[in-house]
Amino acid sequence: MINIGDILFQLFGILVLVFFIAIIVFVARSSKKRKDQLDRIEEKLDRVLRQIPKE
Repeated sequence: MINIGDILFQLFGILVLVFFIAIIVFVARSSKKRKDQLDRIEEKLDRVLRQIPKE
């Protein structure tokens, strides 16, 4: 006979594991997006600085 408490405990353990994996994926994706955005901003700034005549 399967105990309901055992099922709930295993389900909770699986959900905790899935939660941590989802957090890791979310942090990695947001970090990559932030890096890509900073790269685009840097490129735009470089273009602007090249257009300014030097004294």
